[in-house]
Amino acid sequence: MRPIDTIIVHCSATPEGRDVSVSEIRKWHKARGWSDIGYHFVITLDGTMNVGRPIEKIGAHAKGYNRKSIGICYIGGTNSEGNPKDTLTETQEAAMQALILELKKSYPTIKKLIGHNEVSSKACPSFKVSDKFTL
Repeated sequence: MRPIDTIIVHCSATPEGRDVSVSEIRKWHKARGWSDIGYHFVITLDGTMNVGRPIEKIGAHAKGYNRKSIGICYIGGTNSEGNPKDTLTETQEAAMQALILELKKSYPTIKKLIGHNEVSSKACPSFKVSDKFTL
């Protein structure tokens, strides 16, 4: 198993209320030439946690940080005009926190929980992760 020390939270950068499937994101990412979806998990609008790329595979979600991280994406992150907006629903938030705690339990080497915006010049996930989630 690869060494994992970080969880990175992302958004799909899709408009509030528009649901997107893992298969649709997988198509976007494969169109970029990637081998698979870049995220390890995707949380849909109804709070369903979907598996994306297998954890044992290095993700493609945060350049320079993929080797030792797990990427979790929630659907949403922009307003109807495409501007960054925290669109995380209560159901998504609860599912995300549960997944984070489950991953920390399964991988005790995880020491950091950050947003993509902390390692890239992007707004993603459109909020400060430490204001909402804990390890």
